[in-house]
Amino acid sequence: MYKGHKVLALIPARGGSKGLPGKNIRKFADKPLVAWSIEQALASKAVDKVMVSTDNEEIAAVARRHGAEVPFLRPAEFARDNSPVSEAIIHAVRTLREMGERYDIVLLVECTSPVRYPGDLDDAVARLVDNPQADSVVGAVQLTHEHPMWTFRLSRGYLTSFIAGGHKPKNCRRQALETTYLPYAHYLTWWKNYESRKTFYQPRTLPHFLKREQMVEIDDEVDFFIAESIMKKYIIGSSVKK
Repeated sequence: MYKGHKVLALIPARGGSKGLPGKNIRKFADKPLVAWSIEQALASKAVDKVMVSTDNEEIAAVARRHGAEVPFLRPAEFARDNSPVSEAIIHAVRTLREMGERYDIVLLVECTSPVRYPGDLDDAVARLVDNPQADSVVGAVQLTHEHPMWTFRLSRGYLTSFIAGGHKPKNCRRQALETTYLPYAHYLTWWKNYESRKTFYQPRTLPHFLKREQMVEIDDEVDFFIAESIMKKYIIGSSVKK
């Protein structure tokens, strides 16, 4: 609990990944991938409950072994390839409410973006609660060579700038580009906001700035290799040095 507000850390981990089958419980730096996010959420002083939302019994068993609660399985209709994560979040929180548990803040912790430093989740919760004008907080990493001004689309087989006015000589210097960000890792808002808006991207969304190496989203084998390498160097390696 942070300053009187109950916080639910919710980790979505469905069983039907197509890009990398079984990725949520695949061994990642010597433990199942989902275990990293579970342990990070359990270590947060602000979090009251750590729950995994899954449709898969094997994932549920792994999650429980690593300390998360899985009080019920996610219904199949909320676990399809095209199911928005908002359905899983709303189902989880409303079901908990029917069980007599109420939370003020929902904190989505993505297990496919596991590169988090100690204190990241606490800092994100504090950023929301300590800024009364804010509706939500989203983890954000500054883009470098992935900047949208450098992107192209195909038009009749030829490369054309994806953004009007992009990729001109004056726009090709990294130092001259407007700073842009991509969301990663964790997202949080007041439950009342999410229940009505069904999104973490709200009129007054604050960034929780993350580091360059935290720009990780695991969807395939290449992502998995890169993420595991980053985890071993920046998270595991830094803790060993200490």
